[in-house]
Amino acid sequence: MASASPSLIQPVDSGQPVSSGDKWTFWTCWICLIATAFGFVTRFSLLNEWGVQFGLNKVQLGEIGGVGVWPFAVSIILFSLVIDKIGYGKALGFAFCCHVAYGVIVICAPLMLAAKGATPDLVAAGQRKAYWMLYIGSLIFGLGNGTVEAVINPVVATMFPTQKTKWLNILHAGWPGGLVLAGLMTIALGSADWRLKIGLIFLPAAVYGVMMLRAKFPVNERVAAGGSYRGMLQEFGILASIVVAALIVRQFGEVFGWGGGLQIGIGAALVIAFGSYVRSAGRIILFVLMLIMLPLATTEIGTDGWITSLMEPVMTRAHLHPAWVLVYTSFIMLVLRFYAGAIVHRISPLGLLAVSAVVAACGLFFLSAATGIMILAAATLYGFGKTFFWPTMLGVVSEQCPKGGALTLNAVGGVGMLAVGVLGFPFIGLLQDTATSKHLKADQNALYNVVSVQKEGILGKYEAVDPEKAALLPAADQKKITDISENAQKGALATMAIFPCIMFVCYVLLILYFKSKGGYQAEVLTGHAANDGEFTGGVAGPVEA
Repeated sequence: MASASPSLIQPVDSGQPVSSGDKWTFWTCWICLIATAFGFVTRFSLLNEWGVQFGLNKVQLGEIGGVGVWPFAVSIILFSLVIDKIGYGKALGFAFCCHVAYGVIVICAPLMLAAKGATPDLVAAGQRKAYWMLYIGSLIFGLGNGTVEAVINPVVATMFPTQKTKWLNILHAGWPGGLVLAGLMTIALGSADWRLKIGLIFLPAAVYGVMMLRAKFPVNERVAAGGSYRGMLQEFGILASIVVAALIVRQFGEVFGWGGGLQIGIGAALVIAFGSYVRSAGRIILFVLMLIMLPLATTEIGTDGWITSLMEPVMTRAHLHPAWVLVYTSFIMLVLRFYAGAIVHRISPLGLLAVSAVVAACGLFFLSAATGIMILAAATLYGFGKTFFWPTMLGVVSEQCPKGGALTLNAVGGVGMLAVGVLGFPFIGLLQDTATSKHLKADQNALYNVVSVQKEGILGKYEAVDPEKAALLPAADQKKITDISENAQKGALATMAIFPCIMFVCYVLLILYFKSKGGYQAEVLTGHAANDGEFTGGVAGPVEA
């Protein structure tokens, strides 16, 4: 793990106050992240309603849901290759246009539907047009979100070079902050026209659209230090490109139906072409952090929907709107991320990640056995554990690989999102299906023989329950299957705890590695001699004068 070139590291005083201009730019970035959360919440909450209104099947709904995610991961990586040349302001302007265009296009989708009394052919044609409006709008939304992340992460890391982990955590409090605000507004709107809920994104978009006109975006620390573009690519290197290329090609293969052989061929060609230009393996630490990001993203994002579905029956029995689950857990993350700096100051970024992994594993394990209101308590513990994962990992990458600029920082986030879609969700689906199938076969073998079906998963063929076959059974049998499925899936959460356990081992090994080198040392290209105490200073509140 070679350190950055000594000629690029210049020591100066680290105790500089945050300027008013930096504060304005920071909060502009923060509200951008709120806008992405607004769109995320409202879009996914409306999928079933769209299915009814536009006559969409489960496959089409899955396509609309997925197209809002994978373009985010791809665009954040690809944009990072050119964002220093385009400029952060222009890139954020593109994101603003994407958010506005998304809202307009999706709101106009009902205009494509045929009028009442139209022929079946006209009705079908109108539904197809509406589907494509929703699809294209969601695609644009994903591209805008990826662009936001491609901008805000390197901007904040550059503005606060001595306290990257602290300020990246505060920045990413904007995501749960947006979830809280959008969740409360969605609850308040109740059964109002869904277009009003989609239109909520115009509120934060208008705010950051105005604010970015005054924002002064810094030159990235790599560029300011005189680091070359090729040097950035060499810091990224061949090893990291293997991970990124494999996930991107796999994602496109699923979207466009590429076979396994074609995927391998395209991926290999991309890596060979990149490697022949950079001729560098890249930073080993970056490659290791990318690999850790695979179980991290699955733990944080992949299990969220699973846990929410377990908690919703509890909330329903308490006569509470299911969205309160999202509001509650997001509020925990919002508050804690503002105060990450104080924690990191005491135990270091890697120490915080190791502790978080233990807490998350315990939360998942307790969730697997919890019942009733205790599910809420166990989910709270899990929420505490996952809060710091994502932004603290970004902080570590930025501190260890600054010569990689926006590329290394954003590539790790992109890998996380791709990992969830390509590996995390399929694995979780496999886990849920096999758990249900196993318990149903043991408890209700006759029913199992009726509803079982063979599926193809990421680990090969496996047995699962066919929902179409189950829907044909009497209500009493359907209830038996539902009860067994809920209990089995909840118990399978204990298996998911293996991911934060793997992360814990990795973080401990990294801590020991840095200890053998004299302790965790962050690298900064300009403005400061790396010192852990300076990089991880505490925070007494949301901002400091």
